[in-house]
Amino acid sequence: MILFPAFLKLAGRRCLVVGAGRVAEGKIEGLLRTGADVRVVAPRATHRIRTWARAKKLRWDARKFRSSDLAGAFLTVAATSSPALHAEIYRQAKRRNVLCNVVDDPEHCDFYYGAVVRRGALQIAISTGGQSPALAQRLKKRIDREYGAEYESWLEELGEIRRKLFAGKLSPERRRALLHRFSSKASFEEFLRRRKRRPQ
Repeated sequence: MILFPAFLKLAGRRCLVVGAGRVAEGKIEGLLRTGADVRVVAPRATHRIRTWARAKKLRWDARKFRSSDLAGAFLTVAATSSPALHAEIYRQAKRRNVLCNVVDDPEHCDFYYGAVVRRGALQIAISTGGQSPALAQRLKKRIDREYGAEYESWLEELGEIRRKLFAGKLSPERRRALLHRFSSKASFEEFLRRRKRRPQ
């Protein structure tokens, strides 16, 4: 099966997480980072999830899952210890056309979580289509070493350059050429040299 790679804008979209243990915690944190409207359904929750709920960062319903919980959801993540419940969540989500991810169960997933390297706005995601998460993690470690923290600052600078170029009156061809020049390896090396010259 060929997967479609995409980075979703989830800000304001309702995302349902069923389960509130350690595994669910990581999935919830990623959704909160995007500004998603997160709703959690689980009889019990970790301390961290309860803290998020008290701070109104998410809504936690301390009870068992109901099929009606999927109403209005854009996507759902099932992260409980019950395979039978996971199968039911996936079945109900499919019936309602809600994208579903069942943790550690590729057969019941419409999408997978990739191994992600983050440097500010830069995100490099790796997916093996559920066939070898271990390989994805190994590749992530390799990429993590190759792309250091300096990429976050460089990308911020590139973003500012891009905004200025679009505010100007350049032709699209000239603007495109400049954008490629500023994002080149030589430009990155010059950025690193400038950083070293700055007073600490």
